[in-house]
Amino acid sequence: MFDLFGDYLRYRGGEARLRGLVALMEAFQVPEATVRMVAARLRREGWLTSRRMGRETVYGLTDAAWALLDEGRDRIFRRSRGPWDGQWHMVIYTVPETERALREQLRKKLAWFGFGPLSSSVWLSPHDGTKQVREAFADEPSVRLDNFRSRSASAQADVDIAARCWDLEALDRAYATMLATYLPRLSAYRAGDLQGADALVERMTLVHDYRRFPFRDPDLPPALLPPDWSGRVAHEVFLEAHSLLRAPAETYVDLLLELGSLPG
Repeated sequence: MFDLFGDYLRYRGGEARLRGLVALMEAFQVPEATVRMVAARLRREGWLTSRRMGRETVYGLTDAAWALLDEGRDRIFRRSRGPWDGQWHMVIYTVPETERALREQLRKKLAWFGFGPLSSSVWLSPHDGTKQVREAFADEPSVRLDNFRSRSASAQADVDIAARCWDLEALDRAYATMLATYLPRLSAYRAGDLQGADALVERMTLVHDYRRFPFRDPDLPPALLPPDWSGRVAHEVFLEAHSLLRAPAETYVDLLLELGSLPG
């Protein structure tokens, strides 16, 4: 449901009637009862807003939900960075042993901002994300963060450090698996073979399959990556496929929202 709002409904007023959501979710074999249950739960959890329009309920995302979607969208679509200056940005943290949940939250945030663990409490990134980390934990007095910038002894040392902080071999294999799935399909996308529900489901599946990579991939500069890195090609294939499927998927979404039910 978040993907529908993020990729489609945001450009159509940012809201949808309940029956429109039901119609959209039917394309993914999700029954109406489940859609109603999920919408109610997301509203209780503060992710959805609702208002009445006559006898109908209209749903939209809260500001917090839009912010979450926007942050995720930036990570998915904007994967390229400028040249690396050769400096590592280091975060050394201290969290009391009694705050294990907070420490785990900190580690997840560090990974999200592109840091990798050189040791349990020393995290590095070739990109300067220290400001975001500090802002994320500004209201946590029990978290102590020390930041440094440094250079290694050599270019080879940089490569070795990157290999210690991230499992790049496993990530490369995952990218290669995705390429094996979607690269052969590009010709069908270019020819416009997928239309209607097929295009919508295919595009949503593509986003679902690719979205896990920005959570794992720190978007390292080329100098730190293994030879023949699959990530760059996978990103290019994702962008092209996402663009090629846009028109037929959006046409189908517009039809569903207009009719409020799947066309017969």
